[in-house]
Amino acid sequence: MKKPALENHPVVSPEKWLAARREFLREEKEFSRLRDRLAKRRRALPWVRVDKPYAFAAPGGRVSLADLFDGRSQLIVYHFMLAPGWEEGCRGCSYVSDHFDGALAHLNARDVSFTAVSSAPLAEIRRFQKRMGWKFNWVSSHGTDFNRDFGVAFTPAEVEAGRADYNFARNDIGAEEMPGLSVFARGEDGAVCRTYSTYSRGLDLLIGTYNLLDLVPKGRDEDAEAPMKWVCLHDAYGHVATAS
Repeated sequence: MKKPALENHPVVSPEKWLAARREFLREEKEFSRLRDRLAKRRRALPWVRVDKPYAFAAPGGRVSLADLFDGRSQLIVYHFMLAPGWEEGCRGCSYVSDHFDGALAHLNARDVSFTAVSSAPLAEIRRFQKRMGWKFNWVSSHGTDFNRDFGVAFTPAEVEAGRADYNFARNDIGAEEMPGLSVFARGEDGAVCRTYSTYSRGLDLLIGTYNLLDLVPKGRDEDAEAPMKWVCLHDAYGHVATAS
C-alpha cells in the first residue's frame, strides 16, 4: 500500500487548518441533522404484516420468524450470502458481519434481537461460522421461500440475464443471492410486521470500518468499478502487503 503523498496535498499553518476545519464542521453538522431527519422518517414508514409461516433450521431445532425475536419486540435480520454448496460465505457479507458481535449486548439492551439468515443448510453455515469465530445467531432458510420473498435470491434465468428486481427496482445482480437487511416488529398479539428493508449501498451503515476509513487521508481507497475488491475474509489478509 502506498503512503499518502504529502507533496500532493496542501500543508498550511495551524491557523489556516483550524479555519478550514471549522468551515467543514458546518457541513458535518448539516449532514448529522439530515441523517436524524431520515432516521425519523424511516421509523415513520408504514409496516406490512408477515403472515407466511416461515420455518428456519437453528442449532436448537426448527424455529419460526416469531421465535427469532427471542422475547423482544424488534428484530434485525441480515440476509447473508451463503448458498447451498458454497465453500465459504460472501466476502462482502463477511466484512459486514465482522461488526455484529460487539453490538449484540447493546442491541439486546434496547429491545432488539439480531440474526443472520442464509439459504445454505445449517451444517454449512455452522462450519463457516466456526471458521470466522462469530457468535451471533445464524439460521438456515434452506428449502423455504424466505430469501426469495425478501428480495435476495434469484432464479437461474435471472442470474443468466444479469438483472432482476433488487433494491426495489430492476438492477444488475452478480450471483444467485445478494445481500440485504430486514427489520421486523412484533406486537403483544404476536403479529409480526416487516418495518424496513435495505440493500446494496444501504448496508454501508453497518460497516464501522468504512466509517473509520472515511476519516483517514486515503479514504476507502477503492476501485470505483469494484469497490470491495480489496476486502478479504478476516483470516485471509496474511498475503496482503502492508505499509511498513
